Amino acid sequence: MGFLDALLGRSKPVRPDLDQLFALPSAAVTLQAAAGFEPTGLGSVCFASVEGGAFSRIQEDARALLDGSVEFSQDAYGYSWLLARHPAEDVAGLVNDLHAVNTSLEESGFGPQLLCSLVGFRDERQRPLALVYLYKRGTFYPFAPTTDAGEKRDNPLELQVRAMLGDDLTIEQDLSRWFPVWGAPGL
Repeated sequence: MGFLDALLGRSKPVRPDLDQLFALPSAAVTLQAAAGFEPTGLGSVCFASVEGGAFSRIQEDARALLDGSVEFSQDAYGYSWLLARHPAEDVAGLVNDLHAVNTSLEESGFGPQLLCSLVGFRDERQRPLALVYLYKRGTFYPFAPTTDAGEKRDNPLELQVRAMLGDDLTIEQDLSRWFPVWGAPGL
């Protein structure tokens, strides 16, 4: 960062701390024991859309890395999503795959485009819950959409999960950064 950047308040983008993802398997155990939420075996990575040949190369690399068990989609906001599947009990394997994809994207120069990763959970009442990792903050937050019609969140559940996982994950303290990820693959 140069003198002019410092003077004008600009800063370099923060490099994602991808190793934070490795805390998810222990958090999954805590979440299952304390609240009955079980992993679904689904996890996804969201990144700002990349155009043309670069996006095709990302898809090919991810499919090769994960033996083809990956799906790509775009949401209504134009963000790209990569969905990985594993057996529900294999959270560590899912996290390894998400970490590998993220590392590959970062090493290919797409680190600034990484937005978030999430791992999905459900309880016995089939309520969805995701643990979302924000790359640029290095923190997690719970996202619990309601199963009612419309885009509503179960805020009490999100706060309960935050309290449960405070020892397992670095939880985002600024609640205004707990962005909704409506319709995210893996939820």
